[in-house]
Amino acid sequence: MTDVEAAARRFVADVWNAGREESAYELVAADCPGLGGTGPAAVLAWHRDRRASFPDLRYKIVDVVATGTRVAVRWRAAGTQAGQFGPVPPTGRVVSYSGATFLRFDDDGRIVDVWSVNELFQVLQQLGVEMLPPLTPGEA
Repeated sequence: MTDVEAAARRFVADVWNAGREESAYELVAADCPGLGGTGPAAVLAWHRDRRASFPDLRYKIVDVVATGTRVAVRWRAAGTQAGQFGPVPPTGRVVSYSGATFLRFDDDGRIVDVWSVNELFQVLQQLGVEMLPPLTPGEA
């Protein structure tokens, strides 16, 4: 059986930090959901999109918990916005934020599911986006 913790750490080191796309083809199963499809190419599409916004983005693993076929990775990330990020044009600002990613592996040791939560509102605030609370009925 594959060491899923080691595979998760490799996924962060190779795919997220080093941009070694060939590693995604070794680590990600064909049916793993990604951006606009499934498989390694769809998982890489999300990373390419994020790298277009933050070319120097780096992740640091804070904590890892692995059991059976599942791994939880708590991380911190930082990078400089040099490209469009959603509706935000390039600002040249450095952002730093936290998140957690949950991976599920198949019996062959390939990632079949990736689910992440992160502080995107914090990223937007660091980029200078003003966030206002929604209007209540009757306000103008």
